[in-house]
Amino acid sequence: MAATDDAARELGPELGPEPIQAVPLRRPGRWIAATIILVLLGLFVYGAATNPAYKWDTYAKYLFDTRILAGAAVTLELTVLAMLIAIVLGTVLAVMRLSPNPVLRATAWVYLWVFRGTPVFVQLVFWGLFPSLYKQIVLGVPFGPSFVEFDVQSLQAAFAFAVIGLGLNEAAYMAEIVRAGINSVGEGQREASVALGMSWAQTMRRTVLPQAMRVIIPPTGNELIGMLKTTSLVTAIPLSTDLYGRARDIYGVNFQPIPLLLVTATWYLAITSVLMVGQYYLERHYSRGVSRQLTAKQLRALADAQKPDIAK
Repeated sequence: MAATDDAARELGPELGPEPIQAVPLRRPGRWIAATIILVLLGLFVYGAATNPAYKWDTYAKYLFDTRILAGAAVTLELTVLAMLIAIVLGTVLAVMRLSPNPVLRATAWVYLWVFRGTPVFVQLVFWGLFPSLYKQIVLGVPFGPSFVEFDVQSLQAAFAFAVIGLGLNEAAYMAEIVRAGINSVGEGQREASVALGMSWAQTMRRTVLPQAMRVIIPPTGNELIGMLKTTSLVTAIPLSTDLYGRARDIYGVNFQPIPLLLVTATWYLAITSVLMVGQYYLERHYSRGVSRQLTAKQLRALADAQKPDIAK
């Protein structure tokens, strides 16, 4: 019996471990569902390609039209500028809501109540009527001399009013996003900063906000994509130099709204796709060291490192 065990131990390292026969699970439901979806998608694509009402020749004609490209550039400018205002103002409002000062908290709450409680289209209409509400803006000492005067009716600043209207509305939503990110940071982090002698403002700027970015970035990316599509509402200002406004002007002349709307949707989808890719890499950057899930490269390196131990 002892001799048999010794022989097995001698042959063990040469033969190596017995290979595992892994049998993949059969999932026929997945194949059936995928087949049905592909069939339906194929039928839709074929029907759209053969339907003359889509007017694909007109679609191809205006897809890279200079007016459409200029409108796409204006849409990007509106999106970026409005989001910059929203992020900065939203961060300030979030800090105000968390401030120990009751006046700051009340002011931030009223702002959020007004701008979240009214539709953005209605707000843009008011900004379009701003020159009718305030014909002149005078900055100076009350009941005294004035230093600066603006003739609002002569400005013709529809683009600026659109950026301000979109940015102020979005700031109310960004404030809640930033506040949620700040609240996600543990109370111990703030206590440690205070113990090091930091003020409340320094604690927010140096300790809390950098750690809150992991929670803030994903919904901010969604808001950026939403802002891109919300720019189509600037027709309420009115502003017709954006992407949708350009397409509307064109199909108002040739009376072919369907292909022009398809052109608009294509450009919105293309810009959104680029923004989604940027959001993915930004999220991955700020989530480093948080996720415990190993990448494919890390799994291969771990498997290669364990091969000598298995051979022994």
